Amino acid sequence: MSLPRPAVAPPQPWAFPAPTEHLLGNGLRVLLHDLPGQYVLSLRLVVPTALSAEPSGKEGIAAMTARLLDEGTARHGADEFAELMERHGMVLGAGVSDGGILVDVDVPQRHLATAADLLTQALAEPAFPDDEVRRILRNRIAEIEQERASSGHRAAKELARTMWDPADRASRPTAGTPESVGSLTRDDLVGFHATAVGPQGATAVLAGDLSGTDALGALEATLGTWAAPAHRPPGAPSAPVPATDAARVVVVDRPGSVQTEIAVGRPGPDRSTPHGWAPHPVLSFVLGGSPSARIDAVLREEKGYTYGIRTTFRPRVAGGSFVTSGSVRSDVTGEAVEILLGILDDAREGFTDAELRSGVDYVAKTAPGRYATADAVADETAALALERLPLDFTTRNLRAVATLTRDDLDAAYRRVASGEWTVVLVGDAATVVPALEGRVDAPVATVAL
Repeated sequence: MSLPRPAVAPPQPWAFPAPTEHLLGNGLRVLLHDLPGQYVLSLRLVVPTALSAEPSGKEGIAAMTARLLDEGTARHGADEFAELMERHGMVLGAGVSDGGILVDVDVPQRHLATAADLLTQALAEPAFPDDEVRRILRNRIAEIEQERASSGHRAAKELARTMWDPADRASRPTAGTPESVGSLTRDDLVGFHATAVGPQGATAVLAGDLSGTDALGALEATLGTWAAPAHRPPGAPSAPVPATDAARVVVVDRPGSVQTEIAVGRPGPDRSTPHGWAPHPVLSFVLGGSPSARIDAVLREEKGYTYGIRTTFRPRVAGGSFVTSGSVRSDVTGEAVEILLGILDDAREGFTDAELRSGVDYVAKTAPGRYATADAVADETAALALERLPLDFTTRNLRAVATLTRDDLDAAYRRVASGEWTVVLVGDAATVVPALEGRVDAPVATVAL
């Protein structure tokens, strides 16, 4: 007996989970997401901090401060603190973005109060032991050396250095250079922590199954006691300043390399752009988000020059960038760069109805899957808090995506793609530079690896 094929119904309207908002006694903002069935809770703490306020020559001090938060407190040594976290199934990580310090904690529901207490200690009374300070700084310097061995890392570093004004903090690595990290002392870190890390302007996000748990009470009894008298919240963020000579080609010489890493960039918007953020993730998908996107359709599927080249809009707290990156065989670098820049420039002529539909469907219809877990929900809400966006931004943006027109897409791309690109190539300069002759209009410079 054959059964009729069932009809495929369109997806039902979906909204990003809405948190409840609270304010603790010390002024800390708390956002709670009750997500039934998610028994591992995700706790995020974001402290706005302007990297541009780092002392000159001490770039990376915010990142090193974050890495040292769980390396011992006034009440627990580094090993004891680590044992306490392990005993309660707690994982803590900390880092920085251009707009702040971010601490993330994942913990089973039953250990929330303990995890919140340990997090409060890490934030309020880190010990900065001398031996741990030296170890973390040594590790970062070694990490920088390892990053030089990665073409992707090296290209990203050179792209930032070339695209942004040399005086702007955005032109230098978030976690510092060997010179700036090597100059840091324990006193530097203690002083920075005192003024840059505190509850004023900070937000805690908790996502997971909160049934049967007095989550707000646990946070009030722990994070609500956090005090930092010397803390000075930063002012309104400002977008990085582009370099006056950003429209050029820089070849980072990697003798003997059989591949060339390509990074092409332009300044772009942040998610609070008055023109609306909705077109930008769609543009990323249409241009370089899949093997059928414009770039891979030529360079991967037709030419076989690459495993994949991706485009993405990277919003900052203020401003952002539009970056296309990937690698190609060294011997086809010249032609690949010419084709890639041609695709990016030709896109100013407009997109098709089919491209619009595929991009809109991908961004809008995969959202429920992207935000299916507590950690993904907590991460997105923490980002909204750091970027000073309304809590319904994600839902409203997805609805705006669904109503995009070709004119919306075309206009958004033309606002960014002026035809003046910062191009960074990490590869064998002896092969790459001659291959660029007659293929690029911008000046070409070579730098050492």
